[in-house]
Amino acid sequence: MSKTDVSKIDDLAASASKTDTPVTQSSKISLLNLDQLANNIKAWGKALGFQHIGICDIDLSQHEQALQNWLDKGYHGDMTFFERNQDKRLAPQKLHPETVRIISVSMNYLPPDASFAKSLKSSSSAYISRYALGRDYHKVVRKRLGQLADKIQQHTAELGFRPFVDSAPVLEHAIAEKAGIGWTGKHSLTLNKESGSWFFLGELFINLPLPTDQAVEEACGTCNACISICPTQAIVEPYVVDARRCISYLTIENSGPIPLQFRKAIGNRIYGCDDCQLVCPWNKYAQTTDERDFFARQKLHQAKLIDLFNWSQQEFLDNTLGSPIRRIGYVKWKRNIAVALGNASDEISAGANTAMPSIIDILENELVIIEQALILDEPSGPQQQNVKPADDINRADLCMLLEHIQWAIKEQQQKNRLGPNRQTLRLARSIEKGTPQHA
Repeated sequence: MSKTDVSKIDDLAASASKTDTPVTQSSKISLLNLDQLANNIKAWGKALGFQHIGICDIDLSQHEQALQNWLDKGYHGDMTFFERNQDKRLAPQKLHPETVRIISVSMNYLPPDASFAKSLKSSSSAYISRYALGRDYHKVVRKRLGQLADKIQQHTAELGFRPFVDSAPVLEHAIAEKAGIGWTGKHSLTLNKESGSWFFLGELFINLPLPTDQAVEEACGTCNACISICPTQAIVEPYVVDARRCISYLTIENSGPIPLQFRKAIGNRIYGCDDCQLVCPWNKYAQTTDERDFFARQKLHQAKLIDLFNWSQQEFLDNTLGSPIRRIGYVKWKRNIAVALGNASDEISAGANTAMPSIIDILENELVIIEQALILDEPSGPQQQNVKPADDINRADLCMLLEHIQWAIKEQQQKNRLGPNRQTLRLARSIEKGTPQHA
């Protein structure tokens, strides 16, 4: 080994010590072995189904001020977990001791037959963010990261590791950017020239001083399409999202009423929103996933709002088993669909079968059931048809559902809905023109 190589290994050990992390035995692995191991890790990662694998150091200090500014402005809404463990977000070695490198991975999730435009244009159908149509990504990606760690451990006994998938104080997008997976787009998501933004991220914290990858150059340029298309104008400036205005936050993280000012803009989006991704030019190059776990479930994909609204709690639990949707619970599910029904055109009773109940009929039937439950001061009232308030719905949640249903009925009564708004139709045309294979 040359003097240059020895010097480089010394630099690696010194780099680890600067992070207040003990220099482990792994730091003594030769530079050539580290280089080969890094290459092997990327090959093993690809074999496990990750599209991109990158390695970075643990210095995330450059993001400290931006994170604090975002919190100071209250853009995190009720997600108080962002206020905790800031030291661990910015210093990964405090989250997992002895960490000196992070392996960042991406896994594509765009399902075949995404039918973006078709779903958005049909106001009586439910639009569910495409990442949530299949199996819970936390389980899939974490399992593969564990398999990757096992493979590394077979080749070096010194490995210490911990996998993360959107479940701990980890700045996953900052790490992905630093590891060369992609750059941060103006919608705050990670973008890659080959995969667009239709991918999940995962991280493997390790104690091996592997060679690091270079960050890629930002490639959004002057494009502001994601900012312009956002239905609720949640992207308040490039790279900054006010979660309190974001449909994904409003329909998933938010546990209270959906603010009146955003209800019409939500349209038929009952779980999340993909608009800022759909309009992004880089997503024209995105490839569909081969992971069958991420393929759309039949009961969720292009489902009618009425059918989903009529689910009992047990049906909700059965049909969302293993899905990320399950974590929002039955009450928020019903709340979200009530808003979408208020925005829908009444196609249910149109056409040949005029005997079918209208949207107003369905909503009023649910309204009566909830009102009876509240009068009786019991968690559930008489059960009719398939519309059953769950036995464990508390009074506060029943009152919240009642208000959303009353709003939806009023919307249906005041005017004949004309279907999706002009901006949504513009987005649908953009999808049909730019990515017809996913329309």
